Amino acid sequence: MELTSLNYFKMIIFTQQERLKDNLILRKSFEFAILIVDYSDRLEQLKKYVIARQILRAGTSIGANIREAQNAESKADFIHKFKISLKEADELEYWLLLCNHCEGFPPTNRLLCDLQEIMRIGSSIVGSAKRKG
Repeated sequence: MELTSLNYFKMIIFTQQERLKDNLILRKSFEFAILIVDYSDRLEQLKKYVIARQILRAGTSIGANIREAQNAESKADFIHKFKISLKEADELEYWLLLCNHCEGFPPTNRLLCDLQEIMRIGSSIVGSAKRKG
C-alpha cells in the first residue's frame, strides 16, 4: 500500500488515539483541554477577554506539559514536567474559582471537578515516580 499524505495523516491520528486510550492522564488532560477551549470561547463571546486568555493558557498547558513529560530525558525531567503541569492546574483552579465568584461568568463547577481529578492523578504519578527512586 502506498503511503499517501492522507494515509499518513490517518496513521498519525490512529496512533495518537491509541496513545490517549492507553494512558489515563493523557486522555483526561486532552479531553479537559477541549472543555477549556469551549469555556474560553464562551468567555470571549461574553467579552471577558483577559480571563478567557488566562484560562485558555493555563488550562491547555496542563496537558501539553503532561504530554511533554512522556518524552522526558530522565526521571527528574519527567517529575519536573509533571510538577509544571500541577502548577498550571493550581493557577487554573484560581481563575475558575474567580469566575464562580464574579457576576456574569458561566459556572465552572464541572471544570473544577475534572481539574481536581487530573490534579489527584498527577500528584499520584509524581509521588510514584519519586518513590521508585
